[in-house]
Amino acid sequence: MKRREFVAATLGGMASIVAGASVQAQEKAVTAFTLANLPYAFNALEPYIDKMTMEIHHGKHHAAYVNNLNNATKGTETKSLEDILANVSKLSPTIRNNGGGHWNHSEFWKWLTPGGGQPTGELAASITRDFGSFDKFKEQFGQAATGRFGSGWAWLVKQHDKLVIASTPNQDNPLMDIADVKGIPVLGLDVWEHAYYLKYQNRRADYVQAWWNVVNWDEAGKRFLSSK
Repeated sequence: MKRREFVAATLGGMASIVAGASVQAQEKAVTAFTLANLPYAFNALEPYIDKMTMEIHHGKHHAAYVNNLNNATKGTETKSLEDILANVSKLSPTIRNNGGGHWNHSEFWKWLTPGGGQPTGELAASITRDFGSFDKFKEQFGQAATGRFGSGWAWLVKQHDKLVIASTPNQDNPLMDIADVKGIPVLGLDVWEHAYYLKYQNRRADYVQAWWNVVNWDEAGKRFLSSK
């Protein structure tokens, strides 16, 4: 092989290696967990949830879960977040806590909307069927939220053809294989102090009561229908 041909072949091989590395870097960037923007402005939920709480909750707390999850899963086989939650009993507490924190918060933002409302359609009918009335459902859900000792979440969960209320500690959720109540989360409420302390201090019950004014029932209805 002539020198010119050898140099061309060498450069071509190096270019292929660089291109391959670039593709791998792009794939890695795509598969890394990311923090999505809120679907509304930080002050959109006032006066019920204040702007500063939303900024800190999303930009600090949720961002920390994403960063910690990426660090904990770096160099491992890429899995979806749902796959991680479904097999969380086999994984480290760090992945459990931060994987749950990322999923819970990603969905929590979608379950909030300016203006709020009430459930309609099949979801409303199922709530009445399984809890007696919407008011009775609110009472039971509120008890689960205020009664959770320490930090955690309250959930409206679809189990086959029935709706149930559940509460989980820390960043656990009903998708996890370690959950006491398993199923599809239709609606969830964050009752960690960082979700409400700036405005409500220790008055969790006041926060829960205010939260009903910003529940995105359209999103909850979609979750309910998609779980059939």
